[in-house]
Amino acid sequence: MNITHVVENLNRGGLERMVLDLVRLQQRQGHHCQVVCLYEAGALAHELDAVGIPVVACNKGPGLDLRALARARRAIDRHDTDILHTHNAVAHYQSVLAACGLDVLRVLNTRHGMGAGQRTGRKEWLYRRSLLRTDMVVTVCEAARRNGVEKGMLPSSITRVVPNGIAVDRFTPASTDMRERLLTLLGLDRRARLIGNVGRLNWTKDQAGLIRAFRQVYRQHPEAALVLIGDGELRNDLEHCALAEGVRDAVHFLGDRNDVRELLRGLDLFVLSSVSEGYSMALLEACAVALPIVATDVGGNGEIIRDGHTGLLVEAGNPDALAQRMLSLLQDPQRASAFGQAARAWVEHHASIEAMADRYQRLYQDAEQHACA
Repeated sequence: MNITHVVENLNRGGLERMVLDLVRLQQRQGHHCQVVCLYEAGALAHELDAVGIPVVACNKGPGLDLRALARARRAIDRHDTDILHTHNAVAHYQSVLAACGLDVLRVLNTRHGMGAGQRTGRKEWLYRRSLLRTDMVVTVCEAARRNGVEKGMLPSSITRVVPNGIAVDRFTPASTDMRERLLTLLGLDRRARLIGNVGRLNWTKDQAGLIRAFRQVYRQHPEAALVLIGDGELRNDLEHCALAEGVRDAVHFLGDRNDVRELLRGLDLFVLSSVSEGYSMALLEACAVALPIVATDVGGNGEIIRDGHTGLLVEAGNPDALAQRMLSLLQDPQRASAFGQAARAWVEHHASIEAMADRYQRLYQDAEQHACA
């Protein structure tokens, strides 16, 4: 098949990483793929360039940008696209508009988060209109499918679930060598207990709540350090939060990194403090590294972490409860290790990139049959 994926850009993030892994696997399976970026190409585009997969940047401006739509239309047409696979709402309705009148009848959209909190808003209105020319909508977890259908954002008849997957074989368990390298990077001695979080520094990830929880951990374990991997609009606010909580010297902001997979292997504990989540790629990666995990019970997190078996779940927005769960694993290394091993086994069997690609392949074929009918 000739497959065109459309995203806003290929900057660092869970959605973008999933698209890159999926496109590379589809190309190896014999499909002809390209990625169209509505805005800039993004920091990860070079990874596709390196393996000969075209990336087209449309450089969209604010509002209705006819030039950007024309660039997207040319890219879709020149690729002789069989499957138009878009990611999230804006990329979808822009792509449907760009492809109007072209011989592309198989259109599939993936919603990577939990969706908008309500049906109102111009973007959601445009998105719902574009579903009239959509063969299938995919959510990345059952919680997101249920939320979208119940709130009238997604039609149940064409909505399916395909959980995200990762290239599990690229991940190896945490190691002493990597831990020592990370300690050296942070300027810490070997007694430090490294608690990590990966994600954009924005309100949905609630790193502020994590910092407040960490303050309680730090009081009992002054050798503990909190490692925040990622960047975003709240970095300054979070640095001030750490200062106000009296833990600024123990909170390490590593910013945007291209070695996240290696950094994970140096941690003692992974914590996901989100107040909203779809099907977290960062959480899957932490599982693949066999890390003990504490995660908030939002979105698809509970579909990845089985509380008391592959990790611990806690209600969102409750720093006290989060701190107690973190302390329980720091104080019981044997239990923490058992959780990590169980998480690795789960991700190997249920969350591989190959399993995800196979599910999409079946949906592409279903969409094709629907279009022919």
